[in-house]
Amino acid sequence: MHPENKSEPAAKADGKQVRPARVLSGIQPTGRFHWGNYFGAIRQYIELQTAGDAFYFIADLHALTTVRDPDLLRRLVLDAAIDLVALGLDPERATLFVQSDVPEVTELTWLLMTVAPMGLLERCHAYKDKKMRGLTADAGLFTYPVLMSADILAYDATIVPVGEDQVQHIEVCRDLAGTFNHLYGDVFTLPKPRLVEAGGRVPGTDGQKMSKSYDNTLDVFEDLGIQKKKISRIATDSRPMADPKNPEDDHLYSLYALVAPEADRQKMAELYQRGGFGYGEIKKSLIEAAAHFFASARQRRVEIERDSGRIEAILVDGAVRARAKASEVLTRAKQACGLSRRQGIGRRP
Repeated sequence: MHPENKSEPAAKADGKQVRPARVLSGIQPTGRFHWGNYFGAIRQYIELQTAGDAFYFIADLHALTTVRDPDLLRRLVLDAAIDLVALGLDPERATLFVQSDVPEVTELTWLLMTVAPMGLLERCHAYKDKKMRGLTADAGLFTYPVLMSADILAYDATIVPVGEDQVQHIEVCRDLAGTFNHLYGDVFTLPKPRLVEAGGRVPGTDGQKMSKSYDNTLDVFEDLGIQKKKISRIATDSRPMADPKNPEDDHLYSLYALVAPEADRQKMAELYQRGGFGYGEIKKSLIEAAAHFFASARQRRVEIERDSGRIEAILVDGAVRARAKASEVLTRAKQACGLSRRQGIGRRP
């Protein structure tokens, strides 16, 4: 299914190796993808799949910290895979796989745990925030950044597209990799974060950041009738219709700007600045623009669902490729730290 793997180092005239760009990112299957997921991450995945070797995984192990229904988790994993391909992730260009299909990552997690300071993990915001709110935090949440580090290091990733709230986890990854390399030699590639840009924060239907936890999402593939009702119920301000308004201050306009063509967006901005309009017509324009923007993805999703074996074949193929790379990195790490009776093996040339 895939062309020849171009991710391995290329030799230079001086005998040294140049490691090409490798993109790595994962997305949790904790619910159906919404506009925040698409404009905040998935769109960048699709753009970056031509920037180098790209590995994208569905993070079902991470999802276990919140999803405790096994049937639901299986369904969400499958939906996530279908959605990603429908939205434009090309399995001929990128490796798509399920996190738990690569057991080498969990073994690598233990190696990293042995060099992970407690204080470092205690400062990580997901654990820290939950404790501050008086909620019970399990060991899975506490060690989440270590598993995330293993996810990245297992594939010699050089570029990790993340939102601002995830930059800390990349810093943790670099710290753990650096400590391991200091102790055992040049084992891990140190990745660099690439901040994903969504043209500003993606607002939810209530104006806050779009999030499942706020119940304010517009889902990418939800029934159009349901989406129309959600948009129609968006609260607006009570200023007179005749008053000019700043479009940048209105979350209804911000949503429209995400899905409308540039020329239409400019016309809408001018309408706000002139005034003399009703929010009902803005909502109607948003409903129409959203339906058109995601129309081709919706059609591809219908076609993919009709071919029951296609997604499973993609995930199996992706897992094979991912395991080959993760196994190489894990072997290198194990041999470097002494988990092998063979000496002097495991460090890079």
